[in-house]
Amino acid sequence: MVKTPVSPTRKVSKVEGIKESSNFLREPLATQLLEDSTHFTEDAVQILKFHGSYQQDNRDNRVKGQEKDYQFMLRTRNPGGFIPAQLYSTLDRLSDDYGNHTLRVTTRQGFQVHGIVKKDLKSAIAAIVKSMGSTMGACGDLNRNVMAPPAPFKNRPEYQYAWEYADKIADLLRPQTEAYYEIWLDGEKIISAEEAPEVTAARQKNGTGTIFSETEEPIYGEHYMPRKFKCSVTVPGDNSIDLYTHDVSLVVMTDETGELQGFNILAGGGMGRTHNKEETFPRLADPLGYVAKEDVYDFMKAIVATQRDYGDRHQRRHARMKYLLEDWGLDKFRAKVEEYFGKALDPFKPLPEWKYQDYLGWHEQGDGKLFLGISVENGRVKDEGSLQLKTALKKITEQYSLPMRLTANHNIIFYEIEPKHKAGINTILASCGIVSDPEKIDPLTRYSMACPALPTCGLAIAESERVLPGIIERIRALLNQLGLESEEIVIRMTGCPNGCARPYMAELGFVGSAPGMYQIWLGGDPNQTQLAQPYIEKLPDREIESFLEPLLMYFKQEKIEGESFGQFCSRVGFEALRAFADSYIPETPKKPRRIRKNEHRVSIPDEMFTRLKEASTEAKRPMNHIVQEALEAYFGQKQSD
Repeated sequence: MVKTPVSPTRKVSKVEGIKESSNFLREPLATQLLEDSTHFTEDAVQILKFHGSYQQDNRDNRVKGQEKDYQFMLRTRNPGGFIPAQLYSTLDRLSDDYGNHTLRVTTRQGFQVHGIVKKDLKSAIAAIVKSMGSTMGACGDLNRNVMAPPAPFKNRPEYQYAWEYADKIADLLRPQTEAYYEIWLDGEKIISAEEAPEVTAARQKNGTGTIFSETEEPIYGEHYMPRKFKCSVTVPGDNSIDLYTHDVSLVVMTDETGELQGFNILAGGGMGRTHNKEETFPRLADPLGYVAKEDVYDFMKAIVATQRDYGDRHQRRHARMKYLLEDWGLDKFRAKVEEYFGKALDPFKPLPEWKYQDYLGWHEQGDGKLFLGISVENGRVKDEGSLQLKTALKKITEQYSLPMRLTANHNIIFYEIEPKHKAGINTILASCGIVSDPEKIDPLTRYSMACPALPTCGLAIAESERVLPGIIERIRALLNQLGLESEEIVIRMTGCPNGCARPYMAELGFVGSAPGMYQIWLGGDPNQTQLAQPYIEKLPDREIESFLEPLLMYFKQEKIEGESFGQFCSRVGFEALRAFADSYIPETPKKPRRIRKNEHRVSIPDEMFTRLKEASTEAKRPMNHIVQEALEAYFGQKQSD
């Protein structure tokens, strides 16, 4: 018996109504695109996201009494981070013709072009599609860019399988509405690559309630997903794509001859949260089970249908699949997926330990050719001062016509490089001030990430991309001062709690909580297998050194061999960190300096100290912050009296 998918009948959010009345992502976007205006209405903006664009305004250019400086960000959808040379050349040109003269590599292996105005949107999207690219599904309530390890190992079949199935799963879950081509290409449907026949057949297959019949969107229906849905495909041991942070991660499993057998499945990861909303939280994916290769499409439809039909469509902040899995529990969630799947999942198979890889520098790809990983600080491709990265990438692309793979740490890999071209590429990089040897990059910078934040992201509370380089310099100076020059710490920063740069997996995470203030997360590990925890709610950026110094000194004194800073914080626990910090007396500096306010000492009774310590632990805040608030309240009251 063919089952019918569950339609949303409970109370739903306003966005659900906008999707339902959009005629499969057409209106009011199509109508408003023809209007002579600088921006779209809120309803149209919600539909625009599905087409790969966000409406933004540059807060640096706001003038009281004048209209906002409206502009648009375009994001590419390119499974596995694949960018052909033709597409990169087009994106580079668009960034100059229509954008702000920069490109940005995202943490989901895509490119973003910022600064486009409304009247140029159609031309920009059409150019991307005609250059073997797409923006459809890069944003919105559907499957986002499917990630895969960027390493182009031609002699390791598991890596080739990861790329193959990232493409096929992206095709399976690609929106089927014709709206994208109607709006941006006047109905001209350009197909850059034919879809595999088994993917087409799998999309139409029903019987367990996974698809809607006789509709433009057989998998999504007219309501699409409750929120964004993120997938990845990787190989055992390779955690270059932060596999624990996705809604669904597939791990390629091969036999001793390298033949694909099936996939281990992890489910329920996600980073987004909201400050002061305890019902929102980051979560690591759980091992769910194993599926044979011939069943992978049916499984993906089953897990998508589970989230589609049972995810929270009322509270958008509670709508990600991680909350459904957390609310139901792993066993109930697995049972519902198996109901849609039509059979039980096999047990999860053993895996080696996960290791983070960034693939920077020169490598052999296994077939006689080379690949080169280039570090892109915070993902921003630009020309600035002596560093002419944008120029370098343009020259390499024009001269050698090389394909790219973007990485999850917003770096770039050129591959299919003939060995005879290595010297020429190195010459271009050197002439543009670009370092090709990763050992010459400060590891604090090499392993850091920041989201764009201000001035264009509408969700940003604090700075991120623009301030992280300076903060890293300060942390580097502190490490050197304390004799910790060789330490590598994974640092990530976001301007809001949505977690686009995945700060909750960092050893040291900065999450914007107010202008110039950050929530601090500690305890992740270098291989991104452990969730960090919140340590301080609001740390002013000017106090970063005084906050970190006692923690780093404790780390120096008590770490065990091979232990990273994040692992140390997790092992000793936050209570021990706070106790050490409260009793810490800064070392005598090598050069005279002005005494900071928070270096003065005031004695209080033992009983009061015990109460203060308990309050600090409960609130997860330093004692001196609580004392300062109490004193400010006291003197404020005295002044009013």
